[in-house]
Amino acid sequence: MLKFISKLVGSKSDRDLKKLQPFVTEINTYSQQIAAMSNDELRAKTISFKATISQATAELEEEKSTLYAQIAETENYDAREPFYEQIEALDVQVLEQIEIVLLRLHPEAFGIMRETSKRFAAGDVRAKATDLDRELAKRNAHVSINGDEVIYANIWKAAGVDITWNMVHYDVQLIGGTVLHEGKIAEMQTGEGKTLVATLPVYLNALAGRGVHVVTVNDYLAKRDSEWMAPVFNFHGLTIDCIDKHQSNSEERRLAYYSDITYGTNNEFGFDYLRDNMARRDEDRVQTRGHHFAIVDEVDSVLIDDARTPLIISGPTPKGDQHQFNELKSFVEDLMTAQKNLVQKELSEAKKLIAEGKVDEGGEKLLRAYRGLPKSKPLIKFLSLDGMKSILHKSEGVFLQEQGKKMKLIDEELFFTIEEKNNQIDLTGNGTELISKSTAKDFFVMPDITLELSLLEDAEISSDEKVQQKDKILLDYGIKSERIHTVNQLLKAYALFEKDTEYVIMDNKVKIVDEQTGRIMEGRRYSDGLHQAIEAKENVKIEAATQTYATITLQNYFRMYHKLAGMTGTAETEAGEFWEIYKLEVVVIPTNRPVTRDDREDYVFKTNREKYTAVIEEIGKL
Repeated sequence: MLKFISKLVGSKSDRDLKKLQPFVTEINTYSQQIAAMSNDELRAKTISFKATISQATAELEEEKSTLYAQIAETENYDAREPFYEQIEALDVQVLEQIEIVLLRLHPEAFGIMRETSKRFAAGDVRAKATDLDRELAKRNAHVSINGDEVIYANIWKAAGVDITWNMVHYDVQLIGGTVLHEGKIAEMQTGEGKTLVATLPVYLNALAGRGVHVVTVNDYLAKRDSEWMAPVFNFHGLTIDCIDKHQSNSEERRLAYYSDITYGTNNEFGFDYLRDNMARRDEDRVQTRGHHFAIVDEVDSVLIDDARTPLIISGPTPKGDQHQFNELKSFVEDLMTAQKNLVQKELSEAKKLIAEGKVDEGGEKLLRAYRGLPKSKPLIKFLSLDGMKSILHKSEGVFLQEQGKKMKLIDEELFFTIEEKNNQIDLTGNGTELISKSTAKDFFVMPDITLELSLLEDAEISSDEKVQQKDKILLDYGIKSERIHTVNQLLKAYALFEKDTEYVIMDNKVKIVDEQTGRIMEGRRYSDGLHQAIEAKENVKIEAATQTYATITLQNYFRMYHKLAGMTGTAETEAGEFWEIYKLEVVVIPTNRPVTRDDREDYVFKTNREKYTAVIEEIGKL
């Protein structure tokens, strides 16, 4: 039935392309007219486009200016609020008006960029020199001034390598550019020229003068693409810069944001936002123009894979170099040894019971092993067998009934429990008893501070004695609280964080590994003492503790943009998530030429042994 309907109305991709085809036809029509223009006439179109946008928003901007003047004359802060609300409403209208004008300019503007690419591909491009041309000529070898004439060579450096411009937009790239301008995600196969495609909507939206951000996943691409595409934008009087070329909080970085087009990495855009929110003076902020339009390269990686990864700015804590990690490490190692032995025993019994058909009893043992050490390799291997995860989940469901009251029956035999989803570890009575054997009985027991303070109030002693006793109680509580916190962080370090998986040891330091990219996250540290706990575990120098000053996720950051678009080679599989989280539609762009590659379904194996056996069999067939 679904296949019949698909044939009748076409696939989503077919319908998308059908809607976009008229734009391509119109762009091609304009391209024929534009081809007859001189270089100076071609450049003049950008000035004309900007003037059209300014005229369309002039009245609204004038109203905003009047309101700002009224705010300046109003001393009462509460009385200013209605003016700000009116300005916000007007700004929405301005943005709406800009989009209306850009829609009208869209075909001609795309035609302008396509023609510009053609002329650069044909050789050096000459035109009447402007002030910007003269400034560029001072800094760039590919721009030269000859009297009143500027000469843009079609060879320049990008990322230190000489490149010759030889690209002209294909029709499918015009479709991709249109999708991006509409604030959608363009799925384009590798090699189909996403970097060139982006020049179309970037140019069009930069005409509004509110800044366009092009976001890449690493600083090399940000620097390379900004240098690679710069001349075709500069030719039209647009400024371009890359924030990754400049130091944080520097005047150069602030000016980079004032460029018409700003390239940079997703993390740097996010961290600049955090630093701006920590700034005490307006002049210390860099993202003062707000968030108008962004195109995110490898959008699935940035907005889905890394979406919930927080960007964190941290700093030293008071007495951050004082800790007990080394002193308490041996206690935690004893806990780990005892827990491993217990989990091994529970897992062994679970296997036996399940094999005998006693699934409920085996499931209980399996759940206990899972809550004891969810990252145990023998446990993970056993859970990979058919039906084992179902048994675990069924048992978990049973013991989570009545708001988890029954789970105590599972946990009471463990030395500590692990909530892997929440990254949380709690010491049990057995655990406290184990590590207290060589210490005072209440060494790891938190006092009931409310009860103790209440008893102190009722005590028949002098006020001075009460103050002294109260200070003593609070001090004892603070010491024990820090001690137990240290133990918990050490337990996390030992039970949840694996060397060469979550982190590596380099230069005698613990360095975090990005779980999505596998890259080292230089300068990043786990907060709340966890990084110190891992350092203690690995016997490297324990650095001072840090605390979080500001944090934001990439998801929350990019949702601030008025218009957001993205491009990648793999987005259709996450189309539902893109729409649910960001209201971003995915459009699959066809390749310029038919794909001759034979794409087959992936084979997934449970074990390496099965995988390598299949590889050997495939080699035998060849």
